Amino acid sequence: MKVLSIIPVRGNSKGIPLKNLVILNQKPLLYYTVTASLKSKIINKTVVSTDNKKISRVALKLGAEVICRPKKLATDATPLEPVIKHVLNYLNTHQGYNPEIIVILQNTSPLRTAKHIDQALTLMKRKNYDSILSGFSIHTFLWKKSKKTIIPLDYNPKKRPNRQKKHEQLFENGAIFATKTKCFTKSNSRISGKIGFYKMPLESSYNIDSYDDLNSVRKFLKEITKAK
Repeated sequence: MKVLSIIPVRGNSKGIPLKNLVILNQKPLLYYTVTASLKSKIINKTVVSTDNKKISRVALKLGAEVICRPKKLATDATPLEPVIKHVLNYLNTHQGYNPEIIVILQNTSPLRTAKHIDQALTLMKRKNYDSILSGFSIHTFLWKKSKKTIIPLDYNPKKRPNRQKKHEQLFENGAIFATKTKCFTKSNSRISGKIGFYKMPLESSYNIDSYDDLNSVRKFLKEITKAK
């Protein structure tokens, strides 16, 4: 089975300049996602989609294939789906390659490993899901803001249940999205059809969007290194 991973990596990032190459534990951030994809026992093609020459050089050095995307697909407002289409069209036109499964690996999730990827894809196959996404779960109570107060979303405060009896709340962590190519083509969405959820540990669900996130992951990795 042809299983393609796409790692979308823009050169322009507002929160952290050239975020995708920032050094984390003596390695560029891109290293962690490319390495996880290449070490996967199920993924057999790893592509980095980028608009940046420096990122391209690093990705190639790490062992990934690179597809250069046009600037119009590398803006803050560009959704992911046109980027996926661009990669699929390029591979079909230039390599005659058409995957059966597409795996999207966001580069901002450095603690997602090859083991996580393979477990998610194995679950997708075993349950015959059309798509699967990763995340974490917690038992909690949800509220939303209104103009003057806050309002409970999922329970009655007058009949507050024990937290342990609360329904499990599922949260995306952005680390893994996978879908059958035929479902993506039909829906034009990274997730569609019968959707599965792969539960990752909370401590592996860091998503780096700010310097605070980056420092938290650095601290976490340092603690792991000390424990070894």
